[in-house]
Amino acid sequence: MEYPKLKKWIEESSHTVFFGGAGVSTESGIPDFRSENGTFKALEKYGRAPEILLSRSYFDMRPEVFFEYYRENLLVTDVQPNPAHLALARLEAMGRLSAVITQNVDGLHQKAGSKHVLELHGSIYRNYCMKCGKRYDVEKIQETTGVPRCECGGIIRPDVVLYEEGLPEDVFYEAENEISKAELLIVGGTSLAVYPAAGLLQSFHGYYLVLINKSVTPFDFRADLVIREPIGEVFASLGI
Repeated sequence: MEYPKLKKWIEESSHTVFFGGAGVSTESGIPDFRSENGTFKALEKYGRAPEILLSRSYFDMRPEVFFEYYRENLLVTDVQPNPAHLALARLEAMGRLSAVITQNVDGLHQKAGSKHVLELHGSIYRNYCMKCGKRYDVEKIQETTGVPRCECGGIIRPDVVLYEEGLPEDVFYEAENEISKAELLIVGGTSLAVYPAAGLLQSFHGYYLVLINKSVTPFDFRADLVIREPIGEVFASLGI
């Protein structure tokens, strides 16, 4: 299937922004822990929903269980960018995409070659000691078991935003600014149900809003174009 409207709008827009969620990475093989299946698996094994297991209070209370779940479900590094990541990187290199705003923590946009990536929820590739602040790469978490510890004795935690924690203000405001200036906003692979990230769409006052998601979102009624196909297939069809 071809999407001539989307291709035309991308070619004509002087300021295009992409805002994406978990659905952008599932086509690379990263499971969506918030999906129905992800929730079922968490409840079956841990007796807790993902939102509990990945909350700040649970991290503080049961760090050993947190890290077991985290390593199983979020610490995925042996995957490659899919056609959506690659097309977005090419659009940026061509000067047709101003920013990628992502709710994902997997670093796949950067692996594809994107430079201006605003990570609302942080990254698994950045980790730090909660006691002394020393930085660690992702291998430190992968190569340890249990609760990873710094040489000073502090817990090393991933630089990801847990439930009950606020988004990094500088990243949020930059994302808000990019969306407010966008003529074309492409939203993909997100149900737009996670706040405050989903609230960023309120800042869009441009010409065209495009939603690419398999399921219905609360913003479908505002969109100029809604596409229900897999996002990788959509971008691959554009021939970018």
